[in-house]
Amino acid sequence: MSVPRTTLEQWRVLQTVIERGGFAQAAEALHRSQSSISYTVARLQAQLPVALLDQSGRKAVLTEAGEVLLRRSKILTDEALRLERLAASLAQGWEAELQLAVEVVFPSQILFAALREFTEACGEQASEVRLQLIESVLSGTDEALFSGRADLVISGRIPPGFLGEPLLLVEFVAVAHREHPLHHLDRPISADDLRAARQLVVRDSGLSRSQDIGWLGAEQRWTVSHIKTSIEAIRQGLGFAWLPEAQISAELTSGELRPLPLREGGRHRGQLYLIYADRDSAGPATRELAAILQRHCVAHSGS
Repeated sequence: MSVPRTTLEQWRVLQTVIERGGFAQAAEALHRSQSSISYTVARLQAQLPVALLDQSGRKAVLTEAGEVLLRRSKILTDEALRLERLAASLAQGWEAELQLAVEVVFPSQILFAALREFTEACGEQASEVRLQLIESVLSGTDEALFSGRADLVISGRIPPGFLGEPLLLVEFVAVAHREHPLHHLDRPISADDLRAARQLVVRDSGLSRSQDIGWLGAEQRWTVSHIKTSIEAIRQGLGFAWLPEAQISAELTSGELRPLPLREGGRHRGQLYLIYADRDSAGPATRELAAILQRHCVAHSGS
């Protein structure tokens, strides 16, 4: 029995339905109507001899066969996306647009120094490249890679299926305003002391897989969307947080913010990695910016 041919677009739609958790969410993500999404999935199902979805409950879920087929389809759609990007890169020479996703803990002074060198060293070629800078947190950086929204990524972890190179170690220090009650205990601070205080954390920017990281034991917790907001809240005496030391160096030097005298865990390091979405199809602008970022990070680490 011959099986009608399915299309990559049909599989992309089904992937989005599963990843986003429903037809309405997929329609919003793909900027299509819900009826169009439903029709595409129904058409895909009609072309296959096995059931993809079990719709007996309130929510459609993948069958066992559906899970296997969807996993294999992801390999095909990812490879098709890489081929499209490679063709575009070969046709354009210097790419018209460069998408860079950066974890918000990456020092902004290094980032902008690298971008300044990129524009100055590459001159007219760089001026023709539109830069899309994506400031991301945790799984939001992963999603930028998986969705094809980023050509180059600076992330605190290497997602499955990608390769990366160590770029920079970021030193985090637990701090609070100099007048914060924790600094008036006049003794080493314990975990119980922290639990009674307010902790500032930065929200995961991912849409589908929210992650938490670090010490999250405080009963009072404020969650913000950017590291700059967290720093400003700490400066206002609204809580404590583990912050990148490089981004609060001025406040530490002036004494406005002071490290908390924790019994343990007052400092920790986080490794940041440089990751290509696809090194083979990366254009000359992406490669040049990657090399400049690496040089600046090496210089910063050696200073």
